[in-house]
Amino acid sequence: MPEEKESAPTRAWRNAFSDLEARAMDIAIVPVTDIPPRFHSVPLYEEDFVIAMRAGHSFARDATLRRYVEMRHLVVSLTGDPRGFVDTSLDQQAQSRRTALTVPNFMLALAIAAGSDLLVAVPRRFAAIYAPRFGLLTVDAPLPLPRFKLSAVAPRAATMDPGLSWLLGVLLSACEFQQPP
Repeated sequence: MPEEKESAPTRAWRNAFSDLEARAMDIAIVPVTDIPPRFHSVPLYEEDFVIAMRAGHSFARDATLRRYVEMRHLVVSLTGDPRGFVDTSLDQQAQSRRTALTVPNFMLALAIAAGSDLLVAVPRRFAAIYAPRFGLLTVDAPLPLPRFKLSAVAPRAATMDPGLSWLLGVLLSACEFQQPP
C-alpha cells in the first residue's frame, strides 16, 4: 500500500518484490514497467482508461474536453489524494477539473457514479466487466491519458517450478482470451 501522502502509483508496489523474494507470495500482478532483472516478468496486457458515468448523463452526448473540465469528478486514490494521473494530463493541456470525492477503489467508484452526476476514469477492461452491472455508460477520455502495462512477476528461480510456470501460462491465456475488441 502507498504510504500516507504518497502519490506515485508505482511506489504502491515497492513491497511486492521483497514479498516475492521472501516467498510470502509466488506471483505478483503489478502495473510496473521497471522490473528488477532478478525477476521473470510476463506482460499480461496493456490498458487504457475510459470515463464512466450514470446512464443518461449529459456528458455522454457531448464528451468534449471543455465539458469534461466543467463536470464534477470522482477520483480513485488509496491515499485520498484528490490529484491523480488525470490531473497531470489536464495540466499538460492547461486545464483543471473539480474533484468532488475520492474513494479507495474502482468498485466503490462505480457504485457512487451510478447514483450521482460524478465522472470517474476507470480502466477499460474493468469498466467493460463491471460498468453494465451498475447501469453505467463509458466513453473514451476527451484527452490523452497514460496507458499502463499489467505484468505477472515471479522470482527467476521460482519459474523452475512446473506448477508456477503452469500458473503463469494460465494467467497469460486468460488475459489473451479477454482481449477487448
